[in-house]
Amino acid sequence: MDSLASKLTTLTEQAFSALGLPVEHARVAVSGQAESAQFQCNGAMPSAKAAKKNPRQIAEEVIAKLQELDSEGVFASLSVGGPGFINMVVKPSFAEAYLRDLLADAGQGVPVLSSGETVMLDYGGPNVAKAMHVGHLRSSIIGDALRRMMLATGYKAIGDVHLGDWGTPMGQIISELELRHPDWVYFDARFSGAYPKDSPVSMADLEEIYPLASKACKEDEARADKARQATADLQNGRAGYRALWHHFVYVSVTGMKKNFDALGVHFDLWKGEGSVHELIAPMVEKLKAQGLAREDDGALVIDVAFEGDKKEMPPLILYKRDGAVMYGTTDLATLVDRMQENKPSKIIYVVDQRQGLHFEQVFRAARKGGIVPESAELTHAGFGTMNGPDGKPFKTRAGGVMKLEDLIAMGVEKARERLKEAKLAEDMSAAEKEDIAHTVAIAAIKFADLQNNRVADYVFDLDRMTAFEGKTGPYLLYQAVRINSLLKKAAEQGFTPGETFVLPETDISLALILGELPDQIALALKNYTPHVLCDYAFKLAQAFSSFYGSCHILSEPDEALRGSRLALCALTARHLRVILSLLGIAIPERM
Repeated sequence: MDSLASKLTTLTEQAFSALGLPVEHARVAVSGQAESAQFQCNGAMPSAKAAKKNPRQIAEEVIAKLQELDSEGVFASLSVGGPGFINMVVKPSFAEAYLRDLLADAGQGVPVLSSGETVMLDYGGPNVAKAMHVGHLRSSIIGDALRRMMLATGYKAIGDVHLGDWGTPMGQIISELELRHPDWVYFDARFSGAYPKDSPVSMADLEEIYPLASKACKEDEARADKARQATADLQNGRAGYRALWHHFVYVSVTGMKKNFDALGVHFDLWKGEGSVHELIAPMVEKLKAQGLAREDDGALVIDVAFEGDKKEMPPLILYKRDGAVMYGTTDLATLVDRMQENKPSKIIYVVDQRQGLHFEQVFRAARKGGIVPESAELTHAGFGTMNGPDGKPFKTRAGGVMKLEDLIAMGVEKARERLKEAKLAEDMSAAEKEDIAHTVAIAAIKFADLQNNRVADYVFDLDRMTAFEGKTGPYLLYQAVRINSLLKKAAEQGFTPGETFVLPETDISLALILGELPDQIALALKNYTPHVLCDYAFKLAQAFSSFYGSCHILSEPDEALRGSRLALCALTARHLRVILSLLGIAIPERM
């Protein structure tokens, strides 16, 4: 469904076309100065040069043509502002008709932006054998929000966790285990039977082993050589090492899924770097045959620099001198896999923006090698860091990296406190209170992250983000629950939302904001910026709060007006439910 502004744009395009003006300048947007107008078109200014006229004259001609075309009585007033802005105020009847269509829309106001194009989103990116930490938060929730938006607007969106499961850390852990347990069957090169089904190591074991093994390799070159050899043997298919690696992946993914389930983050694919290993050799041979891969000091690389580059663009390493592969190699092979298996029209990487150079190298190599055609979009949707009060990446009080599960637990504890302070959920059972606390905590954590432009760093402030006032997830939950409670109370009194609208001046502001939803969703997806929807949700909640404070609803004696206002309440509740669902935030039934 189109927004109110889009419907006005269609009419304004007719006026521009009739006057011989470029229709691309006819876009109508919500006015940034509500006191002057509800909507605004700024197309007279960019059209002035080609038309060789003063912008105000063009604006006046457009207004005259709009008045001529306005057979349905859309406009209450049209005026010229400033250097040539076309200011628009619509008649209540136009907004009333739009809201009637919006209320009946099966798509709940969500625009259809695709007819089933396949889009792959690479987000999450946790490493096998390492505990998930706060650094995985942004990728996970931004990527999942984009996946939800794309599914809702008609795309076939596929989320891939893309595990870090194939590099040097695997060799370090395997070699450490071999030093500790040389008698294990996994290290007997002559063994040809079935390896144990149960893992000999737990996630806790891996969390203890990896940092010690990594430290040992940094301090002892011979130890590092042993790890490098184990990595190469693993990648070359040594059976015992592969069996151990499968155990590492299994116990790690089991732990990851608990964290992702707690966050409400979903993945369709649980592939990792290791899943594309068999594609690497043929991919590299093809790059060699194309004359793109070359040797450089014992390594095999592909040049990705272009003539005219204004910054240094080093080649992408395919094989190191010892024959091991790099992240760039597995990322390139992952693109081979994705194009063969899914044929996506877009591939979006939601990864820390500090990895920008890496993805530019990979994307250029993929284009040069014909792995990804120019028609398919490759985007690195980078993001900034989550920082502590000191402005540095968030740490524990002891200065270490905080586990993601500990962060969630902190959020739940703070949510319990907030609910008690606000005297909410007092009549609930202990189990229901705990569910509400978890819902509030996840809403607080997600909204606090998503409300920031993804490229910006932000400060993690648990006290502020869990408050039931201000621009927070809990505030939006409270507003949504309050509206649902109002609608329930209305039903108990025999009142139902109307199917038509009556919009006096006190109601028009909320009505117009409700008409923005399709454009807000489209804008959020255009630049992969979920914060646009966060801003809109807060704006809508504030508008409803003003409406609720200034209008009679259940006490309104006029039946038509009461039904209209209840319908506005129902639309607001539906909008909040849709928006928060797209952001991956659940709304409790009550508080």
